[in-house]
Parts: sequence; structure tokens; C-alpha cells
Amino acid sequence: MGTLKKINTENAPAAIGPYSQAITAGEMIYVSGQLGLDPKTGKLVEGEIAAETKQALENIKAVLLAAGSSLAKVVSANVYLADMNEFSKINEIYAGYFAEPYPARATVAVKTLPKNGRVEIAVIAAR
Repeated sequence: MGTLKKINTENAPAAIGPYSQAITAGEMIYVSGQLGLDPKTGKLVEGEIAAETKQALENIKAVLLAAGSSLAKVVSANVYLADMNEFSKINEIYAGYFAEPYPARATVAVKTLPKNGRVEIAVIAAR
């Protein structure tokens, strides 16, 4: 598995609990779930689900960059939605951040998310 290393960047929101933005284990990067939080304010971005989805993906992009990777190397994603009726809206934004071959993905509806976010996305990537 290799040595575990914590990844932290000011270009993504600080952890709001006892976890790391990401952990590397060998050549794999495990990025914690990212909400649509503005890294500078720690607050959810204003706008609809599209704005939160875009910010969550930008946060993931920043964490991956700090770990020496990119969205192109994401192998798996978990998407958590507060309202499954917004699935098509997040899918539209998500598709603009990834290309073939798309990462494996699971999308689930949840009752609530931290800070009353509408979407949270966690990924696993290679370096």
C-alpha cells in the first residue's frame, strides 16, 4: 500500500471535521467528499445545484493538483445528492469535467448533507 500521506491545499475548503482533504497511498489518491464550498469563505456558493456541483468539482480538481494528479486520472466517483430530482442537472455539469473513459460512479440520494449542501462528490484517482 505504501506510505500514507496527507494532502492539503488552500485552494480547496478546509476539512470541517476530523478528516483530510485527501490521502495518498502509493499511487492512489483518495479525495474526501467535496461540497460546493468556496475555499476562501467556507460557505456554500450561491446559485442552484449547478453552481454547487461546479464548485465541488473545482475543489476536487484543486486537491488532485496538490497531490500531483488531475481529473483525467479519476477512476471512481461517489456522488451524494440531497434531491435525486436534480440528477440530470449535476450530470450535465459532471460531464463537462470528465472525458471517456468516464470514471466508475455511484450516485445516491441522501437525507441531508453537511452545511445543507445539495451535492457532495468524493473521488479516487491515480497519480
